[in-house]
Amino acid sequence: MTDFAQTRTMFHLPDGMIYLDGNSLGPLPKAAVDRVARTVKDEWGDMLITGWNRAGWMDKPMSVGNRIARLVGAEPGSIAMGDTLSIKVYQALASALEMNAPRKVILSDSGNFPSDLYMAQGLCRTLGNGYSLKIVTPEEVLDAIDDTVAVTMLTEVDYRTGRKHDMAAITKRAHDHGALTIWDLAHSAGAFPVELAKAGADFACGCTYKYLNSGPGGPAFIYVAPRHHDRARPALSGWQGHDAPFAFDLDYRPAGGAERMRVGTPPILQLAALEASLDIWDTVDMAALRARSLALTDQFIAGVEAACPTLTLATPRDHAMRGSQVSFRHPEGYAIMQALIARGVIGDFRAPDIIRFGFTPLYTTTDDVAKAVAILSEIIAKSLWDTPEFKTRKKVT
Repeated sequence: MTDFAQTRTMFHLPDGMIYLDGNSLGPLPKAAVDRVARTVKDEWGDMLITGWNRAGWMDKPMSVGNRIARLVGAEPGSIAMGDTLSIKVYQALASALEMNAPRKVILSDSGNFPSDLYMAQGLCRTLGNGYSLKIVTPEEVLDAIDDTVAVTMLTEVDYRTGRKHDMAAITKRAHDHGALTIWDLAHSAGAFPVELAKAGADFACGCTYKYLNSGPGGPAFIYVAPRHHDRARPALSGWQGHDAPFAFDLDYRPAGGAERMRVGTPPILQLAALEASLDIWDTVDMAALRARSLALTDQFIAGVEAACPTLTLATPRDHAMRGSQVSFRHPEGYAIMQALIARGVIGDFRAPDIIRFGFTPLYTTTDDVAKAVAILSEIIAKSLWDTPEFKTRKKVT
């Protein structure tokens, strides 16, 4: 059984702060400070370019990917690290469309993160020739999958509401109709057990700076099901994804497996920070994490609904449909969140009216939840949000 009181001690959490925004940026693992410092001083500093061999830098994208594989139910050798989530979405989408020609319809939903939709729109413009993106509501996805769809591209957990798709059911229906699937795990990896292999997913992507705590700008990952390793051709045919980078061939030849999805030079310093976080994750039982997450979110929902009747729950009550966040709606949501932040409760706001709170059992406690409910209740009851200061929009919400 995971000792969550112990894992909490492994993070730097500022005094007086209740941090409920790990679904946007995870806190600093204390060990990351020394891990990155050693990488800078002992590897970059003393080894310089020999670090690619002596410190194993060149192998990091796959070795770290294998550590993430356990958290998302993926097979060994099926996950490669590097680049950004948008790039990995683009890669997966381009490969899936090529594999499933002549179909040309990408199916997504209105709860998908906008940047995923932007990637799809841009790729459709580049390809031309009838390629299109079809967007339906999250509730309509299953019925919208038909024999015209080439690929479904969905974020498993809606970034605004926390609504969780049924990955297994959607993947099965897609396959029954000859479509491939891409899953964005930005709000799934580290939030609850994910079962990519068991569900039969074709591709998946995710970031590591949220629940996996790699730090701002941390590297993304891409999953390619082993059955597709020889068929998925990378649209971004980068040097790092070549079968023999140091042969310096003038023509591209993809590496085997998911490694062909590597593009640019791996971000060694941020991978070091991620490794420090994964040392903590290696001690975590994912079933225990899920049980704790649901208990914390249940506690928060019950407390807020009892104390703040003017807030409307946007997150599903059904455990099977809930990620590890809770969102409420209010017309003055932005100002309410700014008032909370001023009182030391850190969540965030998502347009047009959602205040959003992430719950990470590795460091979130029942006492944190109770205090956050009490502070939110006072802010609502006394209209403490109703000031020009809290209504002035900042660049990042």
